[in-house]
Amino acid sequence: MSFIISLKDIERFYDVGGEVVRALDGLDLNISANEYISIMGPSGSGKSTLMNMIGCLDTPTNGTYEFENEYVHEMNEGQLASIRNRKIGFVFQTFNLLPKSSALRNVEVPLIYANISKKERIDRAKQSLIDVGLEDRMHHKPNELSGGQRQRVGIARAIIKRPLLLLADEPVASLDPKAANLILSLLKKINKEFGTTILCNLHQVDLAKKYSDRLVGLLDGKIIFDEKSENINKSNLEKIYV
Repeated sequence: MSFIISLKDIERFYDVGGEVVRALDGLDLNISANEYISIMGPSGSGKSTLMNMIGCLDTPTNGTYEFENEYVHEMNEGQLASIRNRKIGFVFQTFNLLPKSSALRNVEVPLIYANISKKERIDRAKQSLIDVGLEDRMHHKPNELSGGQRQRVGIARAIIKRPLLLLADEPVASLDPKAANLILSLLKKINKEFGTTILCNLHQVDLAKKYSDRLVGLLDGKIIFDEKSENINKSNLEKIYV
């Protein structure tokens, strides 16, 4: 089986006040195209560090990271930026929207520096908002939208370049259960209709099992389990939520 992402013996150590913190400690993970994977674990387990590593926002202390036959662990900052721009979309817990700009303008932003004409940028931003069900909110500013709607704007912005990989870091942590289900079902739709590989940090076990193909459990920078969602049981979860 071929993988679009392959992590082998990944370590990420930090020096904090003279003490070495092992954020990732000998981690192996393979991800195939079109998968929807949820990463689970308590605070401090390494979830965000792993997401930053896969998203080319950080580099490993040791180990190999291969993304579509490109050796990410050997890249400089310019090369990492190129990978991010070409292949990865990001969805954030805090939305990260421009407060004084419309939804349309917020979604258009990733294309502004890509040498794309204004007409094409606007056309693609409109389509991206249609894709997430916000065709009637294009000209609203963030403070005129609900939390779930703001997150959908964030998703529209993330998918406007049709990335190969979409990384969602706690995308529903600040949303009510109804809005959380809408957001995760939207990510599932993007996964199925666009063929986008989804990697999502989640705390909610029931939602992770409902929408994901695989669940990966982290504890102390190590993978404790890696199972299909239907195979996850109480004993799996007790290993990470101790």
